[in-house]
Amino acid sequence: MASSLEAETALVEAILYLEADPVDTALLSRVSGLGKDAVEKALEALAERCARPDSGMELSRLAGGVMLSPKKEYWDVLREHYGKRNENRLSRAALETLSIIAYSQPITRSEIEAIRGVQADNMIRLLLERQLIREAGKKDVPGKPVLYGTTREFLKLFRLESIADLPKLSESEADRFELSPES
Repeated sequence: MASSLEAETALVEAILYLEADPVDTALLSRVSGLGKDAVEKALEALAERCARPDSGMELSRLAGGVMLSPKKEYWDVLREHYGKRNENRLSRAALETLSIIAYSQPITRSEIEAIRGVQADNMIRLLLERQLIREAGKKDVPGKPVLYGTTREFLKLFRLESIADLPKLSESEADRFELSPES
């Protein structure tokens, strides 16, 4: 007979298997009927189980939640079949625009253009369509331009728990993301 922790861990694992997006402990608690402490213990046990060499899955903390995903060492093998869903790769210009937004958010279109040195309308439209960025308010200056920031989809795509997990920029890279005083 399974222990209480084993049964709770199996239940949390089943919920995570059925969820396509990262879920927080509050949702896991609500769906499972378990208390938040029990959910946390089950997540710890599940992470330990996934860390074993005979598991192909890992417990990933992404976008403020947790999800089950294949271990990184299997991605190359799985990408051929399962990566086709994500074939709509971003162009270099789209990635450059997205990185400017990620590191400088909230940021306006004109500020993005000042950093990139080229018009950004098409890239912003593409990134909005892919739900990698969102309108994050309006800047309190004349004309009230729209401010842009990243989304949960961005965090999921780049396997980040939060924006704070972005790789740190070198001093020269950080300078590139700053607006010149005349902008």
